[in-house]
Amino acid sequence: IAHPAVRRINFTGSTKVGRIIAETAARYLKPVLLELGGKAPMIVLDDADLDAAVNAAAFGCYANMGQICMSTERLVVDQSIADAFVEKLATKARSLPHGNPRDHVILGALVTQEAATRNKELLDDAVAKGARVVAGGDFNGAVVSATLVDRVTPNMRIYSEESFGPVKPVVRVNGIEEAIRVANDTEYGLSASVFGRDIARALSVAKRIQSGICHINAP
Repeated sequence: IAHPAVRRINFTGSTKVGRIIAETAARYLKPVLLELGGKAPMIVLDDADLDAAVNAAAFGCYANMGQICMSTERLVVDQSIADAFVEKLATKARSLPHGNPRDHVILGALVTQEAATRNKELLDDAVAKGARVVAGGDFNGAVVSATLVDRVTPNMRIYSEESFGPVKPVVRVNGIEEAIRVANDTEYGLSASVFGRDIARALSVAKRIQSGICHINAP
């Protein structure tokens, strides 16, 4: 950053390192663009196409083992359709093969053993506080199965902390107002999505989400 040849800094990574880079760049008066952590919500409204939402959630949650800054990190689901959505997504998650990345698998290894350990800690904390594992929960070294944990509440670490892995929470809400409140209840604001058949209604929800980008009916 200090070198005269460097005129601008673009960084994608952790909030901790981003803060160091921003502070250093400020000392040299150089512009910096940071893309840091995320806790992207997917709001599933009561009129959502459940099959489409489930397929999108599976991709958004588990692509690259969830190791994407814009990975779907919170499934915010209307209570009226939550049972059906969770059942369908749990079935989908259980069908995704995991194991040695050299084999024919969808989910291979996380970047480090420490990353897997962190995901296990988030899962154990949620279960200890009343959440229910409906799919996955298998840990073998750095390999973690597609995991879905239902009935997550704000007192659980996984509600607010980025997993950066394939352990994903379902937060059940009653109506649009609570869905928006939960979606915005985070220190992050990178990406989000809203699912609903009424596009105008879904768009009105998206406009109230404090996020850099928000997709309609896409993860």
